[in-house]
Amino acid sequence: MALTVTHISAATASLSWALWERIRFGRASMVGIVTGTIAGLASITPASGFVGPIEALAIGAVAGVLCQEAVILIRTKMGIDDSLDVFAVHGVGGIFGTIMIALFGAGTWAAQLGALAIVGLFTVVMTFALVKIVGLVTRLRVDVETETNGLDLSVHGERAYELNS
Repeated sequence: MALTVTHISAATASLSWALWERIRFGRASMVGIVTGTIAGLASITPASGFVGPIEALAIGAVAGVLCQEAVILIRTKMGIDDSLDVFAVHGVGGIFGTIMIALFGAGTWAAQLGALAIVGLFTVVMTFALVKIVGLVTRLRVDVETETNGLDLSVHGERAYELNS
């Protein structure tokens, strides 16, 4: 069943992401569809052992829209540089999937929300500690010129993609 609901959620999130992207921006993109797939996978992961196909459809349908809105909020409105939209897709999707366990009756609200609070606090504390430790060893940001020229060329001496047409 876990395999079935995983596929259903991923496929449904791909479609809901594409539909929502078309409604908001007038077209759906391939990158959007693939990101929607990841949103469906991240959202169903916590609940995959507790829900059936109908719940997986609901989780995937909401995840595609929810995670896309999170990407837009984090990237454009908050101005946070979230490489590959990791938190917006995996973080928001995982939080959503965890809450869905309680909504669909497979866990208690106290257990699910308590677990989210504990994991969230642990994540913030450990991220802060690791950033400080890494900052002692190396710089965390490159200079403006290096960033403008691109890390591929500045740091590695090569271009990852030649965009000549």
